Amino acid sequence: MSSPNGLICFTNCLLPQEDGNLIEKDLWIDERRGIILDAQRTFFLRKERPDRVIDLGGNILSPGLLDIQINGAYGFDFSVYDGDDEAYREGLKTVAEKIVETGVTSLVPTIITQERSLYPKILHLLRPFCLPHSATLLGWHAEGPFIQLAKRGAHAPQFLVPAHERFASFEAVYGAQNLADQEDWLMSEDGNAGLGVRIITAAPEIDGVMPSIEEVVKRGVVFSIGHSIATTDIATHAVQQGARLITHLFNAMPQLHHRDPSIIGLLGASPSLVQSPSMLPSMPSTQISRTSSLKKRLSQAQALHEGPKATSEAFDDLETPPQTPILRAMAAQGDLNLQKGRVAEMPFQRPFYELIVDGIHSHPNSVRLAYSSYPEGCILITDAMKILDPHLKDGVHEWRDGKRFVKEGDKLYLEGTDTLAGSVVTLDKCVRNFSRFTGCSLGEAIKCATYNPAKCLGIENKKGTLRHGADADLVVLNHKGNVLSTWVRGKEAWKRS
Repeated sequence: MSSPNGLICFTNCLLPQEDGNLIEKDLWIDERRGIILDAQRTFFLRKERPDRVIDLGGNILSPGLLDIQINGAYGFDFSVYDGDDEAYREGLKTVAEKIVETGVTSLVPTIITQERSLYPKILHLLRPFCLPHSATLLGWHAEGPFIQLAKRGAHAPQFLVPAHERFASFEAVYGAQNLADQEDWLMSEDGNAGLGVRIITAAPEIDGVMPSIEEVVKRGVVFSIGHSIATTDIATHAVQQGARLITHLFNAMPQLHHRDPSIIGLLGASPSLVQSPSMLPSMPSTQISRTSSLKKRLSQAQALHEGPKATSEAFDDLETPPQTPILRAMAAQGDLNLQKGRVAEMPFQRPFYELIVDGIHSHPNSVRLAYSSYPEGCILITDAMKILDPHLKDGVHEWRDGKRFVKEGDKLYLEGTDTLAGSVVTLDKCVRNFSRFTGCSLGEAIKCATYNPAKCLGIENKKGTLRHGADADLVVLNHKGNVLSTWVRGKEAWKRS
């Protein structure tokens, strides 16, 4: 059912605000243009009221949820490309069309470390697009290959590389055309266009990465610190160079320690106390691959590691204790030159940080601790695997490379082991979990899956918000946070039966 004059009024509803509050207020949209309207201005200019009024019965009318790190869903893996462009595009469409049932109206497909020749092709196929009744694919998130071997998770070690040529190495791997200024444009079937999104997760201590951050950011790419053993000084300098995000906080990084809180400590950084190293520490990845003594230490550490080895890209293959002994050992050998710095003159802004709130990747207490430290930077993600599907029953399912995994609720295990194999949680459930884990209001939890990720990506005028002129991507939630219906660009795309 459409509105004769194109105007729709949602009434008797609670609207999430950008400060996390919920207020009772009507919302007007133009379904023809697919945007949110200023009701008062529209009335005075057009001299008409909406022909269609929808009473939401006191439920919540939220901006559509935004997932900036998702590896696949509904049987399709964004990291798997078999040479068939059309089959890959069909997989993307399947995910975009089905995921709206979880309240997600925008997502950033994420690929983990690949054989380098595949990057230019896959990233080109991940150029942004949208369909009339599907979620918007905003661009791409390349997680790797410039990451730390000791924190690689499920990333294939043989494909990890350093950035010896600095930014030129990034262009050589991802393709210069995929890193060009304003390269990605969002195209829809109705001819609308908009700038797309690009995110790169890398470890700043890897050779050549730190001096590349500034240029990466200049190209409109969000640089995210992840799969790293960076010390506090290294992580801080990466932020000063332009790093804007932390990939799945707590996972694939050193544990928090009071003398060197490392990457996690960025959440508590005070701009007035930030130190800037006078000599940049940089650990060439060739030291990881060629230094026999370090390789020996790594293998010894892996042999001593008890319990199942995690294959999720967010978990650690190698557990590094507090203060990162690998870095300490290399510093002792002269591979690193860490010096006390001076107070930085450049401004420091704490980065946004991702949380996988499935109750498995991070303990509820850790989630609450992070949020209490820096609520404005919190972003909820799924980091979900291709098995994500709310309708998929528990049991044994095919994965890749002849492996199978067992699904038990939100937990995934490799068949025959107790090895964790990734996330299968939906983003709407992350919102509900987050409110329960932290004690925050549902409105505050919604903000972490809408406005915060949009602001991190610099698209808060179009996505993740109810601002006038923003895309009319909406999700109706009951007071428990369950999805009742999803709207994409002013049209209902899914409704609970």
